[in-house]
Amino acid sequence: MLSLTFHDKQPLLKNLTPRQLVVAGWTGRDSSAIAHHIAELKALGVKPPSRTPLFYLCSVSRVTQAGAIEVLGERTSGEAEFLLLKHSGALWIGVGSDHTDRDLEAHGVAASKQICDKPIGGEFWRYDAVAPHWDQIRLRAYAVNLGKRELYQDGLVSAMLPPAELISLYDSANDLPEGALMFCGTLATIGGIRPAERFECELDDPVLQRRIHCGYDIVALPIVS
Repeated sequence: MLSLTFHDKQPLLKNLTPRQLVVAGWTGRDSSAIAHHIAELKALGVKPPSRTPLFYLCSVSRVTQAGAIEVLGERTSGEAEFLLLKHSGALWIGVGSDHTDRDLEAHGVAASKQICDKPIGGEFWRYDAVAPHWDQIRLRAYAVNLGKRELYQDGLVSAMLPPAELISLYDSANDLPEGALMFCGTLATIGGIRPAERFECELDDPVLQRRIHCGYDIVALPIVS
């Protein structure tokens, strides 16, 4: 059960459990940006996608608001993404991290998406309120190691396909099912994909002058044989 605040005319707090979790990948608008991300992952041994974008279905139990997640080994990392949530007939925008096991990703992207928890922030904006200036919204991420906080990702959401196009590519009805939560793709990293002790991400709306964020610690469990 998630505790979420929906910002409309008045903030509304609700407890809910998503009915479906979708992780969209390779969602860049710019083919060169997609190629850059493919090259990043290829350096880690990940095979290029069969087509773009791709949509991976994952267990909704992976969605979490916990302040820390446990992962297996040292080779996992977060990915800042904007989120789409269909709730009470409306479309909402949030932010979260598609935390991914990089070793497993080299064997199968779908498995690497499923094995890690997916932290999300607790606040959502109504999409109607941001749609007129959608391309001005900025997505950022920070990696924290040994107390040092470094910018890890930074760019406008215009780098990814817009919500309506993502939805139409996923669902021929051009509408997310009620209760569906979609992670919508990520930006290239600054300095390469790497692990962190803590991962933070945010959406920054310069027009309405507000931010929503997500942050969590990563606890790496030892791999024993």
